[in-house]
Amino acid sequence: MLLPAAAAVLFAPPLVAQQAPTVFAITHAKIVTLAGSPIEDGTLVIKDGKIAAVGASVEVPAGAQVIDGKGLQVYPGLFDPVTQMGLSEISAVSATVDSSETGSYNPDVVAATAVSPSSEHIPVTRASGITEVLAVPGSGGFDSSGNSGLLAGQASAFNLAGWTMNDMQIKRSAAMVVNWPVIQTRTFDFATFSRKEKPYSEAKQEYEKQVTELTDWIDRARHYAQAAGHGGPSDFERDVKLEALVPVVRGQLPVLVFADRAQDIRNAVEFCDKQKLKMILAGGNEAYKVKDLLRSKNISVILRPVLSQVEEEDDPYDRLLTQPAELSQAGVKFAMGSFDNSFARRLGQNAANAISHGLSYDEGLKSVTLYPAQIFGVADQLGTLETGKIANVIVTNGDPLDVTTDLKYLFIKGQLTPTGNKHQRLYEKYLNRPKS
Repeated sequence: MLLPAAAAVLFAPPLVAQQAPTVFAITHAKIVTLAGSPIEDGTLVIKDGKIAAVGASVEVPAGAQVIDGKGLQVYPGLFDPVTQMGLSEISAVSATVDSSETGSYNPDVVAATAVSPSSEHIPVTRASGITEVLAVPGSGGFDSSGNSGLLAGQASAFNLAGWTMNDMQIKRSAAMVVNWPVIQTRTFDFATFSRKEKPYSEAKQEYEKQVTELTDWIDRARHYAQAAGHGGPSDFERDVKLEALVPVVRGQLPVLVFADRAQDIRNAVEFCDKQKLKMILAGGNEAYKVKDLLRSKNISVILRPVLSQVEEEDDPYDRLLTQPAELSQAGVKFAMGSFDNSFARRLGQNAANAISHGLSYDEGLKSVTLYPAQIFGVADQLGTLETGKIANVIVTNGDPLDVTTDLKYLFIKGQLTPTGNKHQRLYEKYLNRPKS
C-alpha cells in the first residue's frame, strides 16, 4: 500500500520545466569582434541563439539576463578545424574508437553519424574556450587508431554543446578527407617490433598505384555525376561511394588533403589542379617550402600544432614555430588545428607560441577563430561577433590565447554553457583528499 505522501508525489501534476533564458546582455566589456576595431566599453546582446546587437551604445532589452562585463573581455569562440572529437574516447581501447573505417576508399562515410555527443573530451575542450570543431575521419593523430585510408570520408563541423548531433551540427559535410600517399621505403613490423627496409623502386611503384586508384575514383565519380544528371534513377545503378564524390568533382565540396613533405604537397597540388578539385592542405609541416605555389593556387592550410617535433634532425628546433609567420607574410591563409582530442585544449597556446615567433597577434587570433570558419565555408555563421551570427561567445579575464587566462562565461548557440568537466572534478576530488 502506498503511503499518502508517496501517492501524492506519484499522482501530482508534472512540474513545469523552467526555460533557460534566451536573451542575455553582456555590458561594459571590451569586445573584440574581429569584424572591426575592438570596442573598449561595449554591450553584446544575445537573443534566440544569435547575436542580436553589438556596439558601444546598445540598449539592453527588457527582461534580459545581464552580465556585468566590467574588467572582462569578449571574443568569438575558438574553432579547432582538425580533431577526432566524438570519434575517439580512449585511444588504447579500440571499442571506444570510431575514427576510421576498414578499407582504403570510404568517401560515403560521414563523421557526424559516428560522433558521440556524450564524449568526455567535449566539456574538457570547451572549458578552454573552443566552441566548435571539425571531426575529421581517418586523420591520424594521437587519439586515432587503425588504417586511415586514402579516401577517409567526410569531415563534419559541429558545436560543442547539445544532446544530439542534430542539435550540434553546423555543417554535416564540410570537406572530403584525402590522405595523400607517400613513398615509404621504411616500415615498422609490429609482429617482430623491428623496422623493415623496402627498395625505392618498389615503394615508388606502390605510390604510383595508389595515385592511379585515386585518379580512377575521381574519373568514375565524374562519369557518375554526368549519368545522374540525365534520365531517371532507373537509367543507372546507384553507387553510394561515387554519389558521395559527386559534390567533390562538381567543385561544391573541398578536399582536405593531408600531406607534410614539400614534394608530397607539390604532388597533391598538381593532382587537384589537374582534376579541378578545390584543395585545402592539412598538416603542411613543410608548407613554407612551397608557399609561393600555395599562394598562386589559393590553397589554404590547416597547420599541425607548432609545439611538435620537426621533420628532420638538422631542422632548426623552432622551424614549426616560425612557419605561421612565414606563411602569413607570403599571403597564404592558414588556420591552426590540434589534430587530436587530448591536446585540443592547447589550441590557443599554439597560436600564442607562433605569435612569439613573429606572427602578428591579429593573425594568430584569427587563425583559431575567423580563418577556420572562412576556410570551411561557415564564416557567414561563425568567426566574428556580428549581428545575425551564431552566438558562440567567450567571456574571459584576459587574452584567450594566454594559458593563465580564465574563462568566465561560455555561450554556445546563445545558451550559457557550463565549463565543468572531468578534469576539474578529478582535480577537486584529489585536492580535498583527506591527509593521512
